[in-house]
Amino acid sequence: MHMRVAIVYNEPSPSRYDTSGETKAVLGVLDAVAAVQRALLELGHDIIRLPLTPSLEQARVKLRSLDVNLVFNLFEGFCGYPETEALVPEALSELGIPFTGCPGTVLDSALDKVRVKVILQAAGIPTPDFQLLNPQTLHLFQLDYPCIVKPRGEDASHGINETSVVDNPARLAKQVQLVADSYGGGALVEEFIDGREFNATVLGNSQAIVLPVSEIVYWLPAGMPRILTFAAKWQPDSPYFQDTKVVCPAKIGIGEREHVAETALAAFRLLGCQGYARVDMRLDKEGRLNVIEVNPNPDISPENGAARQAEAAGLTYIQFIEKIVQLALEKESHDNPYPPNVTRRQARLDANTAEHTRIQAV
Repeated sequence: MHMRVAIVYNEPSPSRYDTSGETKAVLGVLDAVAAVQRALLELGHDIIRLPLTPSLEQARVKLRSLDVNLVFNLFEGFCGYPETEALVPEALSELGIPFTGCPGTVLDSALDKVRVKVILQAAGIPTPDFQLLNPQTLHLFQLDYPCIVKPRGEDASHGINETSVVDNPARLAKQVQLVADSYGGGALVEEFIDGREFNATVLGNSQAIVLPVSEIVYWLPAGMPRILTFAAKWQPDSPYFQDTKVVCPAKIGIGEREHVAETALAAFRLLGCQGYARVDMRLDKEGRLNVIEVNPNPDISPENGAARQAEAAGLTYIQFIEKIVQLALEKESHDNPYPPNVTRRQARLDANTAEHTRIQAV
């Protein structure tokens, strides 16, 4: 079906990430935009690109002006303000324009790593023990070392580096202070799990499938903590980048693979994810699989995470993007009785016109 599709994304701009040397993650969205645009053109759709920059109201005005059948949502929040990530799906939901990926409520919840862990624990899904600390509450620390210290509300491994894993009070205090100064708010401190690390992408809405599982394999020199740092993702000259490999499909038995997939699917459903999301997991020393994070807006660039897993499932990149589009339309069809090329906003406009005509006739 031929459609008008808008690719909405955050326009890279100067931000707090510049001073921390983390600009490259911001620029990464442009790779995804270009790849998705090529795929959608191959699928026969008309494409417009809509980059968004602050302010919130200006962005909402641009979204209200859209005349499209679908928005392919690649918006990750304004640069340096990840808490604005939910802006686009929230606005599109109000406008009745179908969009790819998760609802705004899910993006908002999942960005808060502390909230996600509370939800997981309440549902009985294993996740490492944790505390939310700041420089003034360090005296309340009661976890077992080693621990990993993270920003509470960042993604793309912002704030994760070789010093993030701490094994004594002095290093803990230093890292919590660094996170507080660089990213604001409290620091998520959780007991560090050093077992095998997996992630899986879930595709679907009420019915969902789990793509082939990936394993993160570390070949790091002694003394370097086995974690997926910012450098491992974005800095090719770093030992972390060079000595961190992804194996997909993961070399695990059928039973282990099913357990990883079931855990990913449970977390996906628990948070209310739709369309697609990635779940990161790690084994603890007892062999229990712990959910580390749920990412409802993962990178879908070619040859990265989700796209790599789609390829392992036998999908070309174009087919992967087509599936994401189909899921967005499927989600829309539950609320919209009109044909697939008619959005809920168009349906409301038609209804308003009909009502106006009825009143005039009376």
